[in-house]
Amino acid sequence: MHLSENEGIEGNTFVVTGGLGFVGSALCLELLRRGAHQVRAFDLRTTSPWSANLRQHGVHCVQGDVTHKKDVEKALRGADCVFHLASYGMSGKEMLQFGRVDEVNINGTCHILDACLEFGIQRLVYVSTYNVVFGGEEIVNGNEALRYFPIDNHVDPYGRSKSIAEQLVLKYNARPFRKKSGKCLYTCAVRPAAIYGPGEERHLPRIVSLAKLGLVPFKIGEANVKTDWIYIDNLVLALVMASMGLLDDIPGRDKERHPIAAGQPYFVSDGSPVNTFEFIRPLLRSLDYDLPKASLSVPRALSLGKVFWAVYTILYPWLNRWWLPQPFILPAEVYKVGVTHYFSFLKAKEELGYVPMVTPREGMAATISYWQERKRKTLDGPTIYAWLFCVLGMATLFCAAYLPDIGPVPLFRAISLFFLRSMRVVRTTFLLAAAAHIGEAVYAWKLAKRVDPANSRGWFWQTLALGFFSLRFLLKRARKARAPRH
Repeated sequence: MHLSENEGIEGNTFVVTGGLGFVGSALCLELLRRGAHQVRAFDLRTTSPWSANLRQHGVHCVQGDVTHKKDVEKALRGADCVFHLASYGMSGKEMLQFGRVDEVNINGTCHILDACLEFGIQRLVYVSTYNVVFGGEEIVNGNEALRYFPIDNHVDPYGRSKSIAEQLVLKYNARPFRKKSGKCLYTCAVRPAAIYGPGEERHLPRIVSLAKLGLVPFKIGEANVKTDWIYIDNLVLALVMASMGLLDDIPGRDKERHPIAAGQPYFVSDGSPVNTFEFIRPLLRSLDYDLPKASLSVPRALSLGKVFWAVYTILYPWLNRWWLPQPFILPAEVYKVGVTHYFSFLKAKEELGYVPMVTPREGMAATISYWQERKRKTLDGPTIYAWLFCVLGMATLFCAAYLPDIGPVPLFRAISLFFLRSMRVVRTTFLLAAAAHIGEAVYAWKLAKRVDPANSRGWFWQTLALGFFSLRFLLKRARKARAPRH
């Protein structure tokens, strides 16, 4: 397909569902850059890290829920093309909310399809997932000829619901509009690899947070396991080209033939399969975090994932509460990192003209720069083990030194006396440790006022709790601030 870079974009109105998200916002801005008449970002949220920038560039932000038909109709009326990105349940606690996953991913897609037919919208690009064909069985250089993974065999509701939704979208291809205009709806599905880039909000933040706390104790699967990734700019390019592949008014094309992308799925990636842990190693190393050397086999990791699945299922009523952390790992996530599955983008190249414009090296370099800047602006600190050592140690000393013999206090006192021999030494040790923590906290607050004023209060409280375990991170930041820049 050989078209100008703005074919089917200039002068047209676009709706991007999930438009305030990482991918949606980048797509909105690219459509405007290419000359779109109007771009609407349809999202459940009213604000996001990208919403202010979108409004500044002229994107119309439409608040609404894809599960509410009236909201969908309000957002889609008058559009020429829809990019359906909105979804739910890709990872973490969201995976366990079966009802909401189906409501958004299946019912929401049905509302989008109905609105397209009602309002005569000719192009619908659906953002799908590898999981429609992958469910834990190895796939090497797969292509679009692969059959859908059996619906009942999916290990998570997200993959199952996305598979149902994609099949609905493709079956709606070439369906005539309800107003009998003689035209019809053309649809296609884009199946991206795992997405990364500056500001990505699903995969890398969770990995970095766990690594910061020292909670990535092992790698999963063999070292030769490979999966695909796709940089944000490459994915946006693929989506734009997919929308061009649905055009039915291309000069010189046989009017009786459907657009080349109509009714078709496409795998897209950077084209460089890599082991997930090797892929993230440069990022973690640049942040001074370590990857584990130990490995856990897929069967054992699956058993661990099932334990977390069971525990969090019991905690279902509280899944949306802020105090409940994300599960360490779930079965579907074990398959994603522990079983080889990568795909060829040859079909997208031949039919859409898709070729990755950003190499994995360039993409990771940009991602590393973003995370280094993000780390510089936020409070840094030690692993969870330092927290446990300091907090539990100080609490044990305090209980042993000053509380009466109630509950576990006799045990704490016995432990303290085993190491410190006398109550006088126990009390003296606690007082000296407390004084040291207070002194270090005051020093941290004054130092942070100079080198990290935005987080000075956080440095004070963290150092009060952890003492030198926290202060050493601030001292390291101060040395970097004083170092000459070249």
